[in-house]
Formats: sequence, structure tokens, C-alpha cells
Amino acid sequence: MVGIVGYGAYVPSYRIKVEEIAKVWGDNPVALSRGLIVNEKSVPSADEDTATIAVTAARYALARAQIDPSKIGAVYVGSESHPYAVKPTASIVAEAVCATPKLTAADLEFACKAGTAGIQMSMGLVDSGMVEYALAIGADTSQGAPGDALEYTASAGGAAYIIGKENTIADIDTTVSFTTDTPDFYRREGQNYPSHGGRFTGEPAYFKHVLSAAKMLFEETGSKPEDYDYACFHQPNGKFYLRAGKKLGFSSEQIKQGLLTPNIGNTYSGAVPLALSNILDVAEPGDKIFVVSYGSGAGSDGFTITVKDEIEERRDLAPKTQDIIDKKTYIDYAVYAKFKGKIKM
Repeated sequence: MVGIVGYGAYVPSYRIKVEEIAKVWGDNPVALSRGLIVNEKSVPSADEDTATIAVTAARYALARAQIDPSKIGAVYVGSESHPYAVKPTASIVAEAVCATPKLTAADLEFACKAGTAGIQMSMGLVDSGMVEYALAIGADTSQGAPGDALEYTASAGGAAYIIGKENTIADIDTTVSFTTDTPDFYRREGQNYPSHGGRFTGEPAYFKHVLSAAKMLFEETGSKPEDYDYACFHQPNGKFYLRAGKKLGFSSEQIKQGLLTPNIGNTYSGAVPLALSNILDVAEPGDKIFVVSYGSGAGSDGFTITVKDEIEERRDLAPKTQDIIDKKTYIDYAVYAKFKGKIKM
């Protein structure tokens, strides 16, 4: 059985509140907060990017995995905000964690589900015997144009997963994917900020793919919502996440541990990996987890996961997700604009 050997998370400590952004653009902060179910979001500092987030998360994953990093045979970093247009983030991560040069590495891009796509690719390489361990990361420092709705949610963070067959702390029982050509969100080469389809991003995009992948998981596993202890989904905002959970029949108790967006915003490729890491931080041996990601363009990856006894021995070997999130410093819009490069010289 292929599964998770180690996991690690990282979220920048800087935060900006919704009302601080709304104050600049003359929007109603109360209506925004209630409508999006987002109170504040994480902001990368001037010396943080997708690479630094990925490296930190990977080091935490290695601490929990307790393996020799030279046994990692594949490194994949999923993101839509890689620091270089031509230069892989994955090679930076591999070098930083002292993985062997005898490996395959690549950057992945599928909007917000590139991280889970990396997990699936890692599963295939490990299961085939081509590599002993693979490292899959979802991380982003996402963009939102000044004054655009995305500016209230687009944030930064990520999580890393070491996939293997031996000494797993959680087994990945099943995975499925559902993909169509749905252009709800995109950014062309050279554009600083993405474009989105407004309300179009809901029903024909997010909900169609998340619900379809979830139903495929139920059918393939012969399971139903009550068979799971936890469930998490992609969370572009809190509203979509809660609505998806309700539509699929999950209770608020099953989905609340995975909901991070209200306090850190939408970390894009990091969203579902971070939600899962927060669940693994508290899950008990034998617990079953239901996971569905989403990436614009558009597609969803689904997983069912069973937690093992080994998690209790290794969970505390790296900082927990909520502890990382709780360490925060608030900034105003001027500092936020400087950190995000919104001020052009």
C-alpha cells in the first residue's frame, strides 16, 4: 500500500485583515467577510516565495518521515507562482533537502490542484518500484490585482508530502480525477495578475468538478459520507468549501478541521495540502479522511486516506499546522503592497 511517510506545512507569519484592504478600495468589510467567509489572509514577506515555502515544508516532512533524504527519487512542486518562468523550483528544493542528484524533478502547474497532481504522480512512481520515496509539494504566493475580488483571498502557504511504501503514517486507499476544459480562471504569459470568470467560477467550474470527483470516490469505494471521520476540499473561500461539504452530505464536525481559509486566505496549490496536514495533526489511528482538490481550467483530484498507528510516534517531530498559523504579525496595506510588489518604480 502506497501512503504518506511524512508531511510538513508552512504559512508566512504576516497577515492582512479584510477590513484593511476594504478601507483602501471603499468596499464593505462586513459584507465581504460574511460573503466570502474570510477574515484575514497570509502575506509572504519580501524574502519569501514559493521556493522558500516549499523548502521549509519539505524539511518538516523529512523530520516526520525519519528517512535518509538521499532515498528520495522524485521531487515535484505544484504551484502557479513559481519564482522563475524558466528555472525549476523542484531542483532548488531537492538541493536544499540534500536529496540525491540521482532523481527526477519537475515543476507542475494546474492552477490550485498542482500539489495533489504531484501526489498522484508520486504514488505511481513509488507503486511501480521506480523510486523508493517521492516528495510532492503544493505551494503558492498567489496573486490578486489591486481592487479585484481576488485581492481579499489570494494568499501564501504550502505543504509537503513524502510518499512511500514503508513506514507510512497514513495509507492512500483510493485516488480518482475528474477533468474538463473549463476556462474559469487563467493568466497569460507576461500578465502580472490572473483573470477570472466571476460567478462562472462557481457552478460550472468549482462545484461541477469537486462534486463529480467526490461522487466518483463514493462509487469506487462503495462508501458514504458517514464512513469518514474527516473531509476537506479546495477552499477558494470559506463559502464554497462549506457549501460543497453540505451538498455531499458531510456534517460540520467532519469538515471543520480542514477549513483554514477564514484565517489564512486561499493558498491555491497549498490549500488542500494544508487542510490535510491540519487534519493529520489531530487524526487518530484508524480514522478515515476524504479529500477533494480543485484546480481551475479545470479538474479535481480525490483521495481516501486511512490513518495508521505510526502517526502518533512522528506527529510531534515537526511544527503542527495550527501552531504555524497562530504565529502572526499584522501589517497595513502599504506594507502588504510593498511585499507583494504592487508598487512599481
